[in-house]
Amino acid sequence: MAHCYWHDALAGAEPGAVVTLEGEEAHHAAVVSRMRRGERVLVSDGAGTLAEGIIDRVERDGVDVVLQRVEAVPQPSPRIALAQALAKGDRAELAVQASTELGVDVIVPWQARRSVVQWKGDRGDKAIERWRRIVREAGKQAIRARLPEVTGVVDTAGLAALGARWQLVVLDPTAPASIAEVPIERDALLVVGPEGGIDPGELEALDAAGAVRARMGDHVLRTSTAGLAGLAALSLRLGRW
Repeated sequence: MAHCYWHDALAGAEPGAVVTLEGEEAHHAAVVSRMRRGERVLVSDGAGTLAEGIIDRVERDGVDVVLQRVEAVPQPSPRIALAQALAKGDRAELAVQASTELGVDVIVPWQARRSVVQWKGDRGDKAIERWRRIVREAGKQAIRARLPEVTGVVDTAGLAALGARWQLVVLDPTAPASIAEVPIERDALLVVGPEGGIDPGELEALDAAGAVRARMGDHVLRTSTAGLAGLAALSLRLGRW
């Protein structure tokens, strides 16, 4: 499997063009991966363009790649997003990393009422940037042509408002219907609660916004794994896998 690197200016590139990896990408290719002239690599812009090329020059400050094949990858349809409740430790970050590898299209940090972690001010800004870095690294490992968007943090009112554009699917172990049964007629937003579960008042607010509740089998899943299971189930069901 060829190594994959990021380059922001791939859109419109043609075979035969030369792109130069710089900064962290050049360092990773030249120093960490010890790539050499003549090796095949993949280059993605994270916005829908994926290219294959051959390394022509390797320096610490720049790696030239001659493109041989350029592919425009369309936006998946329907899309699948993940509203991940903030959680203590690295549980939410694990969900962000793995959901990126599994193909999620949008990640929404959710400040749920029972979230122990609070994202406010500078702390919230730094946390969002960390999630975006995690997405970038996971997307490189997964060789994604399109990186998922990480939005700003929302509260429950903001999450409910997303029901105007997304089919809200609340993962609830007490729901009567399984995720294989709930109706999905448009882009879907999976909602995953924090460690203590989703507050009853929040469930009512999401119900009022048109959400459907779905269970994931007979077991109660952790906040770090529930969204991943839901993403896998929907990807199969919607024909994305």
